[in-house]
Amino acid sequence: MIKVAPSILSADFAVLGAETEDVRRAGADLLHVDVMDGMFVPNISLGVPVIKSLRKATEMFLDVHLMIEQPVRYVEEFCKAGADLVNVHVESDSEENLLRAIGLAKAQGKKTGVTLKPKTPAEAVKPYLGLVDLILIMTVEPGFGGQSFMHDMLPKIRAVKALVDACAPGTDIEVDGGIDASTAPLVTAAGANVLVAGSAVFGKADRAAAIRAIRENAVG
Repeated sequence: MIKVAPSILSADFAVLGAETEDVRRAGADLLHVDVMDGMFVPNISLGVPVIKSLRKATEMFLDVHLMIEQPVRYVEEFCKAGADLVNVHVESDSEENLLRAIGLAKAQGKKTGVTLKPKTPAEAVKPYLGLVDLILIMTVEPGFGGQSFMHDMLPKIRAVKALVDACAPGTDIEVDGGIDASTAPLVTAAGANVLVAGSAVFGKADRAAAIRAIRENAVG
């Protein structure tokens, strides 16, 4: 099943609760929340207080993408704030600390994920297969919205899909970056089933039509 996850990085933060409700009504499956610390990526976005506010405003599944250094320091706080899934970058800390972060999130009853930057090879997910519920492949450089889709990430999606099928069937494969109705069929044909879309949803007057176009053009 193909899932569409609008990214609030492209939403109007002045009316974030209304924006969240709008995409829920428009048919979004979950909400993607980008947390940036200005160190792991060259931008700062939001933190625990915003997650708490979102949790009060919506019952939508919150897919929290931690683009921060040493996420083990904050995983429990984000879980307690209302994250449903906490996703950490494989490049953000040692394997030992990332496994600990995943364990802390699981102890809170949350789902977990790991993310790969564009230059990180597919094989970097191997230590986490069978432990996480989702693998996110960035199809742009993380840190900013509105970037163009990187077509050279398609082989990596296929490689991750092969690893998942061999070692951890049922693990979701998510893609984030430049996803719209034209790129959705490319990534789903490669093996992705969760599509993060920012400006392709929040940047449209008719969010329902935008989500429908992404889902209907996807293959799967």
